Amino acid sequence: MFENIEFANPQFFWLLLLLPLALLWYFFRRKNEMASLRISSIKGFSVNNWAAQIKPSLFILRLLALAAIITAMARPQTEDISTRTKTTKGIDIVMAIDVSSSMLARDLKPNRLAALKEVAANFIKERPNDRIGLVGYAGESYTKTPITSDKSIVLAALQQITYGELEDGTAIGMGLATAVNRLKESKAISKVIILLTDGVNNSGFIEPQTAADLAAEFGIKTYTIGLGTNGNALTPISYNRDGSYRYGMRQVEIDEDLLKGIAQVTGGKYFRATDNESLKEIYEEINSLEKTEIEEFKYYKYEEKFRPLIFLAGVLLLLEWGLRNSVFKSFI
Repeated sequence: MFENIEFANPQFFWLLLLLPLALLWYFFRRKNEMASLRISSIKGFSVNNWAAQIKPSLFILRLLALAAIITAMARPQTEDISTRTKTTKGIDIVMAIDVSSSMLARDLKPNRLAALKEVAANFIKERPNDRIGLVGYAGESYTKTPITSDKSIVLAALQQITYGELEDGTAIGMGLATAVNRLKESKAISKVIILLTDGVNNSGFIEPQTAADLAAEFGIKTYTIGLGTNGNALTPISYNRDGSYRYGMRQVEIDEDLLKGIAQVTGGKYFRATDNESLKEIYEEINSLEKTEIEEFKYYKYEEKFRPLIFLAGVLLLLEWGLRNSVFKSFI
């Protein structure tokens, strides 16, 4: 009943200090006003003085009524807070993911593509107020899912991305151009591409520099990620008779100058991920760099609780008045 009660005017509680003073004053005055008669013996007197003994309770009732009034003046109330959030500056993001055969290399665990999908899924979950789309590319490119606010669709599409959907190769320019095409009509305040690759541009009919210029023209910031260890990596080189991959050590080749140039032209940033942990840290940094502005509205609803106290004070005063003019009338 008394949970979450707050007082709008707590300064009135200082008035409660007057109550014990009033009580002392009353008993001091009553003692001085009581007449006394000395007799040798009260034997033979039959005096029923119970009403006289409990007469001070009338003053107690009056003090309790006053305490209730003071507490009511302090305005006890309950507070109900509701919030509503509004996205004031949303971000549209397209993740362009390399799905060439080299993404099955095992320098990241269990392989580059699986590690990327795990980290990217966490990134998507941490962007609840943004729209996100997916582009896959190898020797060519395609839109896996257009930009959408439905994260369940994006997460499901991300898990479906696999090697073998496209002709093998690394068409960085095609992947970037497809991502630009998905964002160029966007009305979002901020438009971002996260382009990930583990190789060099060796396919496609659109040059990466041309795609980067298009991104800059449409105001699309591009973060580029080079994925792969420094040195050699265990990479698929052929197939076994049962259709499984045969792995061999290959030199990791990433055109870092190209990726740095794309990021610079578009106002983004280049990152290098050499293991699972560094890949995770890169996406965390991008997440912190691209903040969606959220406006929060709080609504306060107050419910006043002083009325029962006023009612109680009235009942106590009425009771005191009634007793004073009936049961205790002869003693007043």
